Amino acid sequence: MSTDVSARRQFASDNYAGICPEAFAAMAEANRGHEVSYGNDSWTQKASDLIREVFETRCEVFFVFNGTSANSLSVASLCQSYHSILCHELAHIESAECGAPEFFANGSKVLLLPGEHGKVDAQAIERAVHRRNDIHYPKPQVLSLTQATELGTLYSLDELRAATDAARRCHLRVQMDGARFANAVAALGVAPKELTWKAGVDVLCFGGSKNGIALGEAVVFFDTELAREFDYRCKQGGQLASKMRFLSAPWVGMLQDGAWLRYASHSNAMARALESALRPLPGVEIVHPVQTNTVFARLPDPVVQGMYARGWKFYTHVGAAGEARLMTSWDTTRQDVDAFAADLAELAGAGVAKGKR
Repeated sequence: MSTDVSARRQFASDNYAGICPEAFAAMAEANRGHEVSYGNDSWTQKASDLIREVFETRCEVFFVFNGTSANSLSVASLCQSYHSILCHELAHIESAECGAPEFFANGSKVLLLPGEHGKVDAQAIERAVHRRNDIHYPKPQVLSLTQATELGTLYSLDELRAATDAARRCHLRVQMDGARFANAVAALGVAPKELTWKAGVDVLCFGGSKNGIALGEAVVFFDTELAREFDYRCKQGGQLASKMRFLSAPWVGMLQDGAWLRYASHSNAMARALESALRPLPGVEIVHPVQTNTVFARLPDPVVQGMYARGWKFYTHVGAAGEARLMTSWDTTRQDVDAFAADLAELAGAGVAKGKR
C-alpha cells in the first residue's frame, strides 16, 4: 500500500477537503467580540461588497448554508407553481437535490434536456419550449445551467452565449449552478462577469464549500428586481443564519487577495496531472474532457475493487455505468496524485497480465 490510509487525501469529492487557511483565519477573526446578528454585521457587508467587486457590477447577495438551498431557493424565486425549469439531464437539481427545487417552487416541474459531456444543447432548449404551448403543459420559465458541469466540463463563452440567447428568445430566466464556478473561471481565464451577467445569467449560485470554505454558498442576483423578498424566502427555508458572519467571513478571506482563484487553479492542475498519469494505463479510458478538477475514467471492475481494498475512495455512481469520478481538491498534492496513480497502475498491470495467462 503506497500511503497510510488514515492520513491520505482522497479523490471521492472536493467536499472531503478541510478549510483552507484564508477562510479559517477569517472565521477566527470574526469570532472576536460581538457582532450584529441575522446578516446585519460588518463581515456580511464586506463579503457582499467583495463579490460585487469580483463581478464588477451592482448585485444583490445572499448567503445560505449549502448548494441545495442555493439552487432550490433561487430557481423557486423565478417560478410560479405552474411553471417548469429546464436543465441538463445530469444536472444536480435533477439528480442530487432530493426534489428540493420542486418542493421550494411549490411543485414547478423540472424538464430534462440532452447534451454531450454534461452541457445543454442550445437547440434542445427551443425544442423543449416549443414542444407544447397549451394550458395543460407546465409553462417553461427558467433555464438552469451548470458551470462547471457535473462531468467537470465547461461551457465556452460561445456555448454559454448560445444557450442564454436561446433562453432569451424563449422568454426564459437563466439561473446558473456554480458549485464549482471558481474552477470554471480559473480554467477559462476570463473575468467572472463574462461568464455571468454579461452572458445573460440572471442569478448565480456561487459555490465556496468545494473550494476551501467550511460551508455556505452565495446566491448572487444580477437582475436585482428578481431578488425582491428573497430574504423572506431564505428565512422561510431555514437559511437565515443568526450568526451570519460565520457564513460570510470566510468569503472575505477567500476573495480579498484572490485565494479563491489560486486554489481553483491548483485543483484544476492536479486533475490534469491525474489525467496524464492515468491515460497511458492499460484498461483505463478517460471518458470526458478534463477541463476543471474532475476526471472521469472507465476502469475495469477488478481494478475498482482493488483500489477500494487499498483504502482509496472515489465514486462510481455519478456518471454512466462503469465510470469512476475522481475529484481533486484545493489541498491535493502531487504526491497524492502519484500515490493513487501508482496503486492503480499496479492493479491495472496485474489485471492485464492475469488476462493474458
